[in-house]
Amino acid sequence: MPHPPEVADESLESGEPLRESGADGETTNGLHALSLREGEECSASGPQGADVPRTLPRDGPTGYGLRVAKKTADLQSAQKAQPTTTTPDGSLPSPGSPTIGRIPILGVSPEVEGGRWPAKAFAGEIVPFRATAFREGHDLIGVRALLTSPKGAESTVVLDPGAPGTDSWEGEARLDELGTWSFRILAFADEFATWHHNAEIKIDAGIDVELMYTIGAQLLAAASADASRPASERTYLSRLAKKLSSVKKTDDRRSILDDPKLARIARERPFMGLRSTSEPRTIRVERTRAGFASWYEFFPRSEGARKLEDGSWVSGTFATAAKRLPAVAAMGFDIVYLPPIHPIGRAFRKGPNNSLDAGPNDPGSPWAIGSAEGGHDAIHPDLGTVEDFQAFLGSASELGLEVALDLALQASPDHPWVTEHPEWFTTLPDGSIAYAENPPKKYQDIYPINFDNDPEGIRAEVLRIVRYWMSLGVRTFRVDNPHTKPVEFWEWLIGEINATDPDVVFLAEAFTRPAMMRALAKVGFQQGYSYFTWRNTREELEEFFMSISTETAEYYRPNLFVNTPDILTEYLQFGGPAAFTIRAALAATAGALWGVYSGFELFENVARPGSEENIDNEKYEYKVRDYAAAEAAGASLGLFIGTLNRIRREHPALGQLRNLRIHASDDENILVYSKHVSAELSPTGASDTIIVVANVDPHSVRETVVHLDTTLFGITRGTTFRVHDLVTDAVWEWGADNYVKLDAFTTPVHILEILED
Repeated sequence: MPHPPEVADESLESGEPLRESGADGETTNGLHALSLREGEECSASGPQGADVPRTLPRDGPTGYGLRVAKKTADLQSAQKAQPTTTTPDGSLPSPGSPTIGRIPILGVSPEVEGGRWPAKAFAGEIVPFRATAFREGHDLIGVRALLTSPKGAESTVVLDPGAPGTDSWEGEARLDELGTWSFRILAFADEFATWHHNAEIKIDAGIDVELMYTIGAQLLAAASADASRPASERTYLSRLAKKLSSVKKTDDRRSILDDPKLARIARERPFMGLRSTSEPRTIRVERTRAGFASWYEFFPRSEGARKLEDGSWVSGTFATAAKRLPAVAAMGFDIVYLPPIHPIGRAFRKGPNNSLDAGPNDPGSPWAIGSAEGGHDAIHPDLGTVEDFQAFLGSASELGLEVALDLALQASPDHPWVTEHPEWFTTLPDGSIAYAENPPKKYQDIYPINFDNDPEGIRAEVLRIVRYWMSLGVRTFRVDNPHTKPVEFWEWLIGEINATDPDVVFLAEAFTRPAMMRALAKVGFQQGYSYFTWRNTREELEEFFMSISTETAEYYRPNLFVNTPDILTEYLQFGGPAAFTIRAALAATAGALWGVYSGFELFENVARPGSEENIDNEKYEYKVRDYAAAEAAGASLGLFIGTLNRIRREHPALGQLRNLRIHASDDENILVYSKHVSAELSPTGASDTIIVVANVDPHSVRETVVHLDTTLFGITRGTTFRVHDLVTDAVWEWGADNYVKLDAFTTPVHILEILED
């Protein structure tokens, strides 16, 4: 269920709590509390469009603001919830018929391509609901999001007005239940708000005073006769109606307009007149690790590898790699990602630094999949057996870690597919098979798949492979270069897998054009790599963070990897340890998902000349690292990374992506942003606010003033508050404008929590 529901837990006069509609269809939700004319019936439409008749007694008072029909049928037609776009069967309306709805509703979100695909959320994510809604004239409206959970429970989210003059409406709910949710936006004539607004102005000005009180009395009396409201609420409204009707020299009728209980009732169960609803939209809520997780990548063959005196190597195994898992868990990571673990081809095997002359002791690239020992459903003999792999999975699970496997749909020239299914590849005019290229890069050891020659055969084989690894216990796949395969293939594959196993997560390793990256996310990929790796200046980072937290957040979950075996940016090459510290802090706090490739914590920053790749790249050779020695020498970022992941777990605000807000500073190199979760939506029941202030220039000491919009996290302008640095443990008193000094060589980043007094 969304948290919190619109209806409050606090009881009214008799102690009877306000309730909301349940999954069994029992309607106790005040969305049906309409103000009608005597004896007339109105249909109230719930989230699925079901009509719920409501009839007021014929001796009840006349409602306010319903100026449309005199006949019951006319009133039902005018007040019935109306879709705002197409006809009920989804076809286009006939020419001349209105589609806008009695109260226009536009710009509904979250939605993806007009509802073509469901929007995304993860369990525990706070989802913003937005719409543009308005009506003619000056009467006020109200807007709600009507939610239906995967189990059929109905609830309501109040949408409040956005920026003045924009007719925008916004509200939030925390979605915890896994599965597909649906929602509609309801816009209605808010009769109470209209009366209240008019009455405040006129009564205080001495204009139409008694008329305003009479209209209010009729409005409250009509609501008190609504049987769907709790009895205690009806009694309370009836008493206020009688009070508004009285005329005494000493009466205090004016105080009713400021009655907080009445305001709460009107907010929770509005007094609705004309109504329209949008077309339904869907949101797919996936497991938490689909949207909030910390990834750590390492090559199992390097963990425990040994070089012998004759220059040959003994590969690491799943058993030796398992010895690395406790250190990964101690740094607070959730997911261990392994590059391909399959047999590696011999033909055109790459040597050190992507050379074409591999020696007999060179292991080759794990992405050159397939040899005489097998293909995508086999394990490299050097790593161990299927039973050894399952033992590795068990060791990880005991430490709270999940193992992600690489899904690389390509083949070495030695892959069994090449002889068994040559139609799965592209044959050139000279009879040779085309190898992979990304000019100027060439991958002679890899044949890309041609998905058009035998699409059904390829689909069946890939589905079999994925389900095989799932049967061994794998629930997360990092997909290599999905942008070089048809998008429709991924929509089909992920749809097939998630239809039976909705907990399986796919991460798209797609560093490519924005349209392709976004399309992959829309069709199903739960996560995707992003441009974060190359966004380094304050201006670049502000633009990037705002884009991922607002523009694409309804469907695209960026995983902010700080480095990969392919990517060692100039920022890391030349920024020293400060650059590594800054990048880790930004990725861990700005993103809900982030990742590290091993070696990052050791400040590995030497690139192959003329490239953004590490020299002596682990893709082509074994790499032995002494993590313990580096830590003992103070040459490791491991402890800081552990601190970051601990902070992420302890602070609900960092578990979200859509709540990131940018603040200002007087220095072009000082980046400031905050994340906030209100008490009502926090899983802890307490509000949580994190402020990050980062010096993004790793070569300098910066002194400046930062400027906070404190209203974004619920603090009145001009109010001071205490902040606690979660890295240094310092405590300061802050306000809207604050002096900071950030030394890139000692303390390049403040990660501040606001302390509750």
